[in-house]
Amino acid sequence: MRTILTGGTVLQDGVFRPMTLTISEGRIVSCSPDAPTADARVIDLRGCYIVPGFVDVHVHLREPGFSYKESIATGTAAAAAGGYTQVLSMPNLNPAPDSLERLRIQLARIERDAKIRVLPYGTITREEKGEAVADFDAMAPYVAGFSDDGRGVQSEAVMREAMRRAKALDKPIAAHCEDNALLRGGCIHDGVWAREHGFPGICSESEWRQLERDLRLVEETGCRYHACHISTKESVGLLRDAKRRGLPVTCETGPHYLTLCDEDLQDEGRFKMNPPLRSRADRDALLAGLLDGTIDCVATDHAPHTAEEKARGLRESAMGIVGLETAFPVLYTRLVETGRVPLETLLDRLTVRPRRIFGLPGGQIAEGADADLTVLDLHAPHTVDPARFRSKGRATPFAGERVSAAVKMTFCKGELVYEADGHDLDQPAAADR
Repeated sequence: MRTILTGGTVLQDGVFRPMTLTISEGRIVSCSPDAPTADARVIDLRGCYIVPGFVDVHVHLREPGFSYKESIATGTAAAAAGGYTQVLSMPNLNPAPDSLERLRIQLARIERDAKIRVLPYGTITREEKGEAVADFDAMAPYVAGFSDDGRGVQSEAVMREAMRRAKALDKPIAAHCEDNALLRGGCIHDGVWAREHGFPGICSESEWRQLERDLRLVEETGCRYHACHISTKESVGLLRDAKRRGLPVTCETGPHYLTLCDEDLQDEGRFKMNPPLRSRADRDALLAGLLDGTIDCVATDHAPHTAEEKARGLRESAMGIVGLETAFPVLYTRLVETGRVPLETLLDRLTVRPRRIFGLPGGQIAEGADADLTVLDLHAPHTVDPARFRSKGRATPFAGERVSAAVKMTFCKGELVYEADGHDLDQPAAADR
C-alpha cells in the first residue's frame, strides 16, 4: 500500500516547499502539490517539516561484547527516535572487528536486529592495540572506513602504514585524536573550572597535537581522513588550514561541544565524556567552524554506559554520554531558535554532508529516491527525561532541559520506524512532577 504524507513543508534541494509525498515499496514515487488518496494510507503532517533522514557518523552500539550497555536493537530504536535513518557504528567491541571473520559477527546481528541502516567501521589496528594494522583488504567492502575510536593511534609509523593502505582502498581513516603522553591522569578539561574545583585536567594539546601529526601524514599519503569529535579551537584552526590547502580532510563535532562548555560542569557522571567539555572560547570556535564549513558533520558520539558506571562523579565515572534522542531538539532550541545557526545549515550537517563524505545513499527528497525521511515538529515543547529514552543509556547533560522541538516521525526505506506519542512529548518530565 502507498503512504501519502500530506500537508507538510518539505526540504528539497535546500529549499522548503509545501508538498505532498507519496511513498511506495521503499521509495518516493511522487513529489507534487497533491496526490490521489485512494488505496493509500494518508498521514496529515500540517505544521510539520519533512527532511531527509538524519545520519550519525559516530555511534557506539556496544554489540557484540557489551550489550548490557546497549544493543543493536535498543541503539537503533534510540536512533530512530532521534530522527536518524542511518548510523555508522564504532568498533570498540568484543571481539573488535579487525578481520572479516570478526566483522561478520557484528554484521549478522545488524542484519537481525537493526531498525534502521547501520554501517560499521573496522578497526585501524588489531584489537585496537595500536601495534599492527588490521585486515583492511578483507573488511573494506563492508565498512564505512577504519577507526580505533576511543584510542588514538600513538605510533606515527603505524598510522602512516594505515593511511597508505586505506588510500589504496579509497576508504577513510576516522581518527580519535589523543596523545596519551599528554593526558596526565585528567578527567575534565584543564581550565579554570578544573583548577577552582581541584580536578586534574586534560589539556587541549592532547587532542590537537595528534591531529597536527595526522594532517602531516595525510599530506604525505593522500589518504581520506575524518577527524572525530573535535573539541578545541586549535583543532578547528588546523582543519580549516588543511582544507584551504586542499587536503582530503573532514571532521565532526558533537551537540554537547557546540552548546556547552566547562563552565556548565557539575560533579556528575553525565558531564563526563572524552574529549571533555572545553572552554567557552573553544565552544565559540566550534560554532564558527560549523558556520564557515570547516566542520562537516554534527555527530553525537552516542556512548551508553550503565547507571552504576556513570554514578561515580567526574573523577571515576566512565567516559561517555548518550545523544541520539536529544541531538536535534537541543541543537534546534539552543542554536537555531537563538539565531546562532540557520536551520538549513544544521540540517546540512545532519543529512547532506555525512552522506557525501562516506558515500551513503539518500539525502535527497525526489522522485525515485529512497524514502529515508524525518518529520520534525518545531512547536513541540517538552522536557528531556532520560527515563523515556529507548537507549539503555541514561547519562545526558541535558536531563531536565526544556526544549521546543521534536522528531515526530522517522521513515527508513519507506517504513515508519518511529512515531512520537503523548508519552514522548506531552507528559511532564520526572523533574517537573
